[in-house]
Amino acid sequence: MIRRRVVVHGAVQGVFFRASCQQEASRLGVAGWVANRPDGAVEAAFEGESGAVTALVDWCRQGPPRAEVEAVDVTDEEPEGIRGFDVR
Repeated sequence: MIRRRVVVHGAVQGVFFRASCQQEASRLGVAGWVANRPDGAVEAAFEGESGAVTALVDWCRQGPPRAEVEAVDVTDEEPEGIRGFDVR
């Protein structure tokens, strides 16, 4: 079990990034949350099996079709044992 926090920069709000991320997390079996930030970025925390979390972080590097991802900051964190996936 691992946890990663990501901050996705670029044109990532208003392009269904959060809803698409939730769908991808569900498909991969990853728990966590995703939220828009006031600075225009999207922030998320992913928790689950290493391969699934890595796949979701990789998905964030492109995002949904209308997203224009410029950069993704990734930070390792201690898992919290969360369940489900929330859009905030």
